[in-house]
Amino acid sequence: MTSGAVWGRAEQQDFRSRVRGTLLGGAVGDALGGPADPLSLEEIRAAYGGEGLLDLAFGQGRRGTVTHHTQLTLFTVDGLIRAQVRRDTGAWHPPTDLHRAYLRWAATQRDWGPDERRKDDGWLAREEWLYARRDPTRALLIGFGDETMGTLEVPKNPGELGPEAVTRSAPFGLLVGWEPQLVVQLAVECAAQTHGHPIAYLSAGAYAVIVHALARGDSLDGAVQRALALLAVRPGHQPVSDALQHALGAVRQGMPTPARVEELAGDGTADGLLAASVYCALVGEDVRHGLCLAVNQSGPSAAAGALTGGLLGALHGETALPPAWLAELEGRPTILELADDYAMEMTQGPALHGPAGSSPGWLARYPRA
Repeated sequence: MTSGAVWGRAEQQDFRSRVRGTLLGGAVGDALGGPADPLSLEEIRAAYGGEGLLDLAFGQGRRGTVTHHTQLTLFTVDGLIRAQVRRDTGAWHPPTDLHRAYLRWAATQRDWGPDERRKDDGWLAREEWLYARRDPTRALLIGFGDETMGTLEVPKNPGELGPEAVTRSAPFGLLVGWEPQLVVQLAVECAAQTHGHPIAYLSAGAYAVIVHALARGDSLDGAVQRALALLAVRPGHQPVSDALQHALGAVRQGMPTPARVEELAGDGTADGLLAASVYCALVGEDVRHGLCLAVNQSGPSAAAGALTGGLLGALHGETALPPAWLAELEGRPTILELADDYAMEMTQGPALHGPAGSSPGWLARYPRA
């Protein structure tokens, strides 16, 4: 599907299922891995049994709670919708709209609850459950700690290698009407707002374009090959390309094991977590198996689960996700509402706001200001 094309009903339904799958899959993986995040594999097995963590566990006071990975992903979606709406005004610079969305997330980490005086915040920033502070990393708090936007020329945290910019980047891949190289560019620019090392921001670009290929109906192996081709022209790509090649090679090395996932994940850097998630999505017998593989290792389990879940959701759509886990997922109504808004904006945006007229309800949800 290309930008400006007319969407048929079947195409719209398939796209909406993949958007829902991507966002819900990422959130479920995040929720599954969250309680294991600080634990080594030995500690995970001691806490949850010899086979490790195989079901949602208690974290933050209940089962199914998400972390900052999901919170920021939702604000990525919000920022992308707002960018489309603001395009009508002639103001078209998506990284700025994403930065404003991320600053709205940063306010949720400081404030007790929504500020009704900020009318231009839109509906997502008024969701009270998002004001829970879920262990955001120092790089995120510094990156969004002031109004200055990090750029590729002057990035925030230029030495930061963590996966947090990657885990918020799946929604860029859902811009299925965009050319793949533009998806990479936007994801990379927005990653540099908090994670200025090339390994971190190129991993975010690679993840986004893998999701992009999946959302367009490609296979996971084909999607990774596409990402490798797009990475090859970018300075500093070699560690990320090597990690993806390593993941593809590991698929041919026999039965998947936690040791293999740990080896791919390495020190928990962005490229390692990207490789581990690609591997788990490739070898998982189903979504549940792939997610359990991803979180049962000594590295950042929530990030690995979120990344793997996003890939599997984009690949298979929402109906492949474990229903019992979705039933307990924190914020599920919000995630579904946002997913459906995103799908509607991307397939029917001109009918919601444009030369033919605007929907006041839509502009109240996603203000142009």
